[in-house]
Amino acid sequence: MQSKLGLVIFILFAFGKSASADTKHVHGQHNHDTAATPSAAVATERYEVFVKDLEDSQVAVVNVIGMVCDFCARGLEKTFNKDEFVRKIDVDLANGQVLIAYSADKLINQGEISKLILANGQNVTGIEIIKI
Repeated sequence: MQSKLGLVIFILFAFGKSASADTKHVHGQHNHDTAATPSAAVATERYEVFVKDLEDSQVAVVNVIGMVCDFCARGLEKTFNKDEFVRKIDVDLANGQVLIAYSADKLINQGEISKLILANGQNVTGIEIIKI
């Protein structure tokens, strides 16, 4: 049973790595050209759809590296949905961004967000908080 689980994890990791290999990556400068800035996310159609039915909220736009599969996305969703102040979450694997809508009365702690994402196996490269 453990060998089957190990095989599944290996396959998920291998496919995740091959999917991320298509991104522009320069080793000399360690530059990730596909990583959008949090501000750029606000101009996207995905963001507009995310905030469409949200009122009196605030959105954390989080850039994340290390998300390689749907399992990563589901783990982040599960983690943040435990917070009673989280109204909605959207994980964009292709662009390495997470949108987290909080109720307006939540004092958002960027360190807490980073810590939760790190505990899930990913790293935060930028956070922007937007009040709606």
